[in-house]
Amino acid sequence: MWLNNLSTTFIVGYPIFVSIVWIVGGLFSSLYRHRQNRTLVAAADEPFVSILIPAHNETETLAEAVASLTNLHYQHYEVVMIDDCSTDATWPLMGQLCQNWAGTLDLHRLHLPINQGKANALNQGAQIARGDYLVVIDADSLLQPDAITQLMTTLLARPNCGAVTGKPIVRNRSTLLGRLQLLEYVAVIDLIKKAQAYLTGNITTVSGVIVAFRREALQAVGGWNPAVMTEDIDITWRLYRHHWQTAYEPRAICWILVPERLAGLLKQRQRWARGGLEVLITNRRGLLQNPWGQRSLLLESVISNCWAILTAISLVAYGFQLLFLHNLALNGNLLALMFALNAIQFTIGFIASQTTADLTLPELLLVPVYVLYYWLINLVSCLAAVSAYFVDPQRRGTWRSPDRGV
Repeated sequence: MWLNNLSTTFIVGYPIFVSIVWIVGGLFSSLYRHRQNRTLVAAADEPFVSILIPAHNETETLAEAVASLTNLHYQHYEVVMIDDCSTDATWPLMGQLCQNWAGTLDLHRLHLPINQGKANALNQGAQIARGDYLVVIDADSLLQPDAITQLMTTLLARPNCGAVTGKPIVRNRSTLLGRLQLLEYVAVIDLIKKAQAYLTGNITTVSGVIVAFRREALQAVGGWNPAVMTEDIDITWRLYRHHWQTAYEPRAICWILVPERLAGLLKQRQRWARGGLEVLITNRRGLLQNPWGQRSLLLESVISNCWAILTAISLVAYGFQLLFLHNLALNGNLLALMFALNAIQFTIGFIASQTTADLTLPELLLVPVYVLYYWLINLVSCLAAVSAYFVDPQRRGTWRSPDRGV
């Protein structure tokens, strides 16, 4: 009986505990950032930057992403588009874009004859890029005019920092699933990264949709790894192994498209979860050897995977009790506390991002649905990733055109 109570307390208590950590860390991070005396890098001091845009079957989004770069406040940059063996008209579109923006953008294109994944595409693009600093964005990313300036200001201020990632905001909100992910990005992902950066000095992963790298750091780790499912999580931890740091810059904003079909969302989250599991297994010695901040991130990853497995087992047990014994005992106080903390967490994220993310007050009505959505999606994706990893641990990174919404 005590074991059942202990597992129930852990299943409900773990989300409560991490919510408290995220809220406290996020609040202190925002307070620290508000008190910073920050001066953006001046145009005369801007180093040359290469913006890499890997693409596979991106005819619907690439032109808009490139057009957004014409509005950048940053002056000294080039754009390298990499076509990873697209089967649609992405390559001809790149040629048309080079003609359309000639004289306005320093625009280049590279065609790869074999689809070997995003990591390989980035490695190939980095070889022809001329900048000592590389900014990676997705083919659906629309950058705020000051995004590159914000990233470079942070990167230049921290010589030991190998990568700085920005803040993605969802722009497709025509469905319930899209709006729930909007809430997730502003109330969970943003808050987690703020808390991690403030409390540990590190983040679990740089975001592949907007991130700036020092070429020196990329060369030190051997570039991106084509043998993994999530190149952004992997390179974050290889930077740590080579004694580089990473940073989160929420003032560097990009607008992204997210899956609006359940199958596409689950596929994306399974890939994220598997990437995290691969990093955990690869860096397992880091639990004893890495600096304390990085150890805490790895330990949290271990606990979250244990939580997912134990929750799945408990759900089966609860179903059995309800179906055959007509008895189900849950701690209502813990559940109420969990929902209350998640509501506070979302409210903080809502207030912090209301202007930048163009949020409206009716979004608050989605909080109860959002809480269930977030933990259920993470549970399913984590279990699927664990299962897939043990079935096929050597699966290499490949690339298909993602679900960009409906």
